[in-house]
This record gives sequence, C-alpha cells and structure tokens, in this order.
Amino acid sequence: MTTEIESRRLRISGLLAVNKPTLLSSMGVISRVRGRAKGVRTGHAGTLDPLATGVLVIGLGRATKQLDALMGLDKRYQTTIDLSRTTPSFDLELEPEDVEIPVIPDQVSIERALADLEGECMQAPPAFSAIKIDGKRAYVGARKQQHDDLPPRPVHVHSLSLTRFQWPEVDIDIHCGKGFYVRALARDLGRVLGCGGVCMSIHRSAIGPYTDEMAMSFDGIPDPLEQEHLLPIPN
Repeated sequence: MTTEIESRRLRISGLLAVNKPTLLSSMGVISRVRGRAKGVRTGHAGTLDPLATGVLVIGLGRATKQLDALMGLDKRYQTTIDLSRTTPSFDLELEPEDVEIPVIPDQVSIERALADLEGECMQAPPAFSAIKIDGKRAYVGARKQQHDDLPPRPVHVHSLSLTRFQWPEVDIDIHCGKGFYVRALARDLGRVLGCGGVCMSIHRSAIGPYTDEMAMSFDGIPDPLEQEHLLPIPN
C-alpha cells in the first residue's frame, strides 16, 4: 500500500525559482523547500555564496534529473566591486584591507580591462569556493590560511558591462556561462588595474529563462508546497 508521503513524492515534480536572501546558504533554501514539500527529493541548479542574493532554481521530484542540464544555462549577475580594498575571499566574508594604489584607474582603463576579460578565457576559482580538491571543499583549506588560487578552468563570458563608476566602486553587469565566479572577476580586475578588488554585493538575476520576476521570496515559499506552485519541467 502506498503511503500518503510516498504518494506525494510521486506526484510532486517541477521547478521552483527562489530569490535567495543574503547570509543564507543555498542548502538553507533547499532545506526550507524540502521541508515544505514534505520530504520530496530536492536539489538546485547552481549554488550561490551565502553573501550573494538572487535566483536559485530548485528541482523537485523527477525534475532533479534535469538539474545538470540547467546548470549549463547562461547566467546574469550584477555586482558592486570596491577597487580600493581586498580580502582573501574577495567578498565581505573577511574584513577588507586597504590596498596601496600607485595610479587610480579611470573609466576608460576599467572598460578596457573588462573587455579583455570577455570571451573564452581561463579563470582560477577563488580559494574560498565549494570546489572539491582531493575530496575536500576548497574553502576548508582556505580557512586554514591556504589562500592560493585554484587551478584555472575554461569559462565563457558573453559580456561585462560597466554600469556605474564612482571611485572606488564600480557596478558591473555580467552575462556568463557555467562555472564563472564573480568574486574571481573582482580579483582579476584588480590585478589588471594594479589595485584592489572585493565584491561588496553579488546578485544573480537570471539562470537561462528563470529570472528575478519569476522567483518567489524565501519567506513566500508556500507551506505546504504543492504541484500548483511549481514551474513545469523543461522539455
């Protein structure tokens, strides 16, 4: 005999887009969704740093089989980077330190540097990342003061658009492919310009067709979560 819980797990299947708030891990969102779906199998299509906000696409039931394909979709981010300071994590997880800057870059120099970082390129993920090295998450070593960059990987950057510049801050709109690290952009931009680089904020506004406008708030996740609340599984 099929129990009510087993029946629910069989009938609930689809996607949910949630706007992850800051200071909450991606797994924290998954835990909330799984609880409100009463134990239905749940996973996400690409993590966000705890300090980042924005679109987290979650698969429930049979839709979890589509998550690998969804991870390959293009993404859009907006970030504010402080070029006068830096941290080993390239965000505000650690206390920023001022950087000595011989020449303050102008807008033309910044736009030129961003253009050089577009296209097919090799990007080294930050030491503070969830990538596994020898079976362990890289951030475990980073928190033990092992801050070396990880081995570079190929990424594709469609565009890096400077939307605001008021020294020492720049706002950048990012359209990128799978595996791109926004915090690594802060690091690399700073290195090219001879200054600092730390992300003051990171927001993911889209994963493929799943946008801010489609995402429900974390506090707005229904309880119980029913099939009617989910987006359809893509073909």
